Amino acid sequence: METFTAAREFIRREGRLVERRLFATLFEGADPAGVVDALRGYQNADGGFGHGLEPDKRCPDSLAIDVETAFDILLAAGARDDEMIGRACDWLQSAATPEGPVSLATPVMEPYPKAAHWSDWTYAPSLNPTAGLVGRLDAFGFEHPWRDQAAAWCASALAQGFPDEAHAMHESMEYLERHSDEADVAKVKEWLPKLSYYRADAADPEYGVTPLHFAPTPDSFWRQLFDDQQLEGHLDRLVADQQADGGWAITWEPPGVAATLEYRGIETLRALRVLKAYDRLPTS
Repeated sequence: METFTAAREFIRREGRLVERRLFATLFEGADPAGVVDALRGYQNADGGFGHGLEPDKRCPDSLAIDVETAFDILLAAGARDDEMIGRACDWLQSAATPEGPVSLATPVMEPYPKAAHWSDWTYAPSLNPTAGLVGRLDAFGFEHPWRDQAAAWCASALAQGFPDEAHAMHESMEYLERHSDEADVAKVKEWLPKLSYYRADAADPEYGVTPLHFAPTPDSFWRQLFDDQQLEGHLDRLVADQQADGGWAITWEPPGVAATLEYRGIETLRALRVLKAYDRLPTS
């Protein structure tokens, strides 16, 4: 109960409106329509999302990473707004290469404050975020010409080999979850230890992608890749990582104090969702 109460107060005190509305939906029974309403302020006239919805860059223009963040929030809330999603897909189509992939960001963000890791590499169309966006649209069951074109490109790209970096692999696994067979699952399991930024050991203090990112709930498709002991270790670590102020810390440097608090709100809500899913979060 203390874990939950402290985290709730942190989100109420430091979180953005969109995280507060999502918390209320997930933990207090609030209408998911409130989450959709909060997201409207981040959607641009061109249909894409911006305005630092993903807080590590403060660019108001539409970027694919912000579209992906919007989709994540909608899926978490169990909300679907076809007009909002359709407009975002239209923007993705306009931003894609002729073959279909999109890049995480574009040089339009250069004049704005951003974290150091947002650099030229984010301007290259790739599986990160294209595969993840396709996977999320599959999760919605939302049909769009861009989704179909991008899905075909992802299939071709992954047939040539998996990415060697954990974030890109995570995005690819969002796609593979609905476009894979047993052979793919076996190949993914074999490939995971080779990834940079993959943090298999719960005792590793470095920044990275953990098994709980790949399997945030016990019924996650990719739960089959990890044994109980490994997941329990990461759950123990997640509980221990709660800070004295009730929130969870981050292990990278956002562009400012506001962005840091915003991302801590995101990570705090993610921690609560994972702990609740694995029955590690008493709320009463």
